[in-house]
Amino acid sequence: MFFKIGINYIIGYIKIRVEGFYIERFMNLCQQENILLWHVKREKDSILWANISIADFKRIKHMTKVTSCKVKIEKKKGLPFLFHRYHKRKIFAGLLLVVIFLLILSSNYVWNIEINGNQAISQEDLMENLKKEGLTIGVNKKDVHTKEIIRAIRMERNDIAWMSIDLKGTNVIVKIVETKEKPELVDSNDYCNIVADHDGMISKISVSNGTAKVKPGDIVKEGDILVEGMVTGKYTDPIYVHAAADIEMKTWYSVKEKFPFYQQVEEKTGKTEKKYAIKIKDFQINLYKVLSKFENYDTINENKKLSLFHNFYLPIEIMEQENLEKIYYEVKYTKEELKNKSIHTLEAKIKEQIPENAKVLSKYVNYKADEEGLEMELVYEIAEHVETKEKINI
Repeated sequence: MFFKIGINYIIGYIKIRVEGFYIERFMNLCQQENILLWHVKREKDSILWANISIADFKRIKHMTKVTSCKVKIEKKKGLPFLFHRYHKRKIFAGLLLVVIFLLILSSNYVWNIEINGNQAISQEDLMENLKKEGLTIGVNKKDVHTKEIIRAIRMERNDIAWMSIDLKGTNVIVKIVETKEKPELVDSNDYCNIVADHDGMISKISVSNGTAKVKPGDIVKEGDILVEGMVTGKYTDPIYVHAAADIEMKTWYSVKEKFPFYQQVEEKTGKTEKKYAIKIKDFQINLYKVLSKFENYDTINENKKLSLFHNFYLPIEIMEQENLEKIYYEVKYTKEELKNKSIHTLEAKIKEQIPENAKVLSKYVNYKADEEGLEMELVYEIAEHVETKEKINI
């Protein structure tokens, strides 16, 4: 909202007086239509004072009819009206011409780069690639050769399957499709073995093609051959085949950690402070004191490019820093409280290790207490199907 108000001062805005019995409905309709009202003041229940942009003022005509409200213009504010008021003064005419000239001049440069489609690839890496190829903030649009940039980045990176670069106003929109790493597959016509992809105990094995090298109850290590892609007949030579079997293996996953009875707890107080800065390319103006009034706090930073219209960005960035105050205090847990709390922590960690297709057969907790806290161990017994195949090179 801060940015829109600043823009509206440049292009002009109106202070209006709305009178009627359905003021609430009028405001709801404005909100639904994304019409910005600011410096809103109520007088009694039937009068509303607010500021509105010139463009939005033209859009509220049908709303006043629907809500039976009367709208009156109280004041016209902003640079256009100010210039009109003092049109005889050359200084205002000169300033307006300078502003127009700077806007026209800035429209020839790139002031914002937007990247879409990246998940595994970091934003910073892509920005470095673009910068290396000459696409960066402040570059003249005529020096941006999109096809050459795309070709160079595609040649340098193997993790981008498709890429496009569109110049829209002073905004550059970069879209990419990442390359999905395909697992190595064994063709159904190739000879292969079935191997263990991690340690465990065989709980079930039913072979439809090949020769079983293990039986239920056997302990296997990662890489061990479970079913060999070879069949030996009584009166024939060994024949290589594509091994196929239904194999289930038990595996145990465990996490262990010590938890103290006395723990420092963090709590948000609900108090916040906001600080702003203006950045014009590489030059930054801080509108606040450097030090925070909070002793402990978390910080949320949000940077927004200033734009006049959609895809017409200016070389001005508004930087907002929000500090959220937090306090620390010490808590002593009982043995049972600490045990229950710790189990939730360990469960979250162990679930990160377990494969998605695994079935949890059982889980149990081991713990040992001393004066300082509890040493906890959580163990999961799971069952999963083994499907990893290894090609036989003859």
